[in-house]
Amino acid sequence: MIEQTPFKWRHFEAKIILLCVRWYLRYSLSYRDLEEMLLERGLHVDHTTIYRWVQQYAPELEKRCRPHLKACNDSRTRG
Repeated sequence: MIEQTPFKWRHFEAKIILLCVRWYLRYSLSYRDLEEMLLERGLHVDHTTIYRWVQQYAPELEKRCRPHLKACNDSRTRG
C-alpha cells in the first residue's frame, strides 16, 4: 500500500506549511504576524489558511516530535 502525503492537493509546498506551523508553535506569533512575514517574502497566505494548517498539522507534529524531546523538569535546586 502506498503511503499518501498529508500535503496532497495543497496549494502551497509542504515546507511552507511546516515552516508556518513550526513558527506559530515555537514563537509568540499571531496568525496575522505570520501572514505579514510571508507577504514580506513574496507569498500571499491568508491568516485563516495558516490557522487551518495549525489545526490540522500541529497534533501530528507533536505526536512525531514528543518522543525525541528531553524532559526538562529538573526539580533540583542549586545552592
